[in-house]
This record gives sequence, structure tokens and C-alpha cells, in this order.
Amino acid sequence: VQLQASGGGLVQAGGSLRLSCAASGRAFRSYSVGWFRQAPGKDRYFVAYISNSGSTTDYADSVKGRFTISRDKNTAYLQMDSLKPEDTAIYYCAAQTNVHYYSPANYGYWGQGTQVTVSS
Repeated sequence: VQLQASGGGLVQAGGSLRLSCAASGRAFRSYSVGWFRQAPGKDRYFVAYISNSGSTTDYADSVKGRFTISRDKNTAYLQMDSLKPEDTAIYYCAAQTNVHYYSPANYGYWGQGTQVTVSS
């Protein structure tokens, strides 16, 4: 499966952005999707997860109540509300078939990343 992330940009603190992860190739519905983020000089960290059916979601504590992950037939989304300067990072979507989803190492397919910058 090939993934294409988009929707990043510059937003003021308290604002919103919606990231998209468009999939092509093999059956997207077979894959669960994770969103990760990486700030300059930092590791890549888990942000959100959605199962292949969409019935299970999970979030990092730092984004719970502010971010919402969803998906349809060919695209996964990350709705980001009440953004904070500490949310600034490159956001990546990834797909996998593993039951363990917190670690980037479990994901075999990655999008190219989209920059999110939140100004104070």
C-alpha cells in the first residue's frame, strides 16, 4: 500500500487542522493506521491509532480529547483541535497489520510526512 499524507500547515495556538492520509495500491481496509509525529532532534512518537475496521482507536495521552482519528474506504484522517505549540512536528501516517501499534518499528508502510507548525 502507498500512503500520501497532506493537510499540514501553520496555525495559531487554539486552532485546528485536518490531516489526510490517502492510500493506494493493495486493499487499504486490510491495514490498521497509525499517526506519528517527529519534532526536530527528537524521536518519532505515537499519536493515534485506528484499526482496519475502524472500530478501535487509541491516542497518546498528550492528544486525548483534542485529536480524533477516523477513516473511510481509501483515506485516514487526523482531526486536530485546540492545537498547542508543543504539537509542532512533522506528522507521518503509517499502515500495518500487526496487533502492536505503539512502536513505529511495527509499521511497514509510511507516508512522506506533513509539517504542522503551531505558533503561540
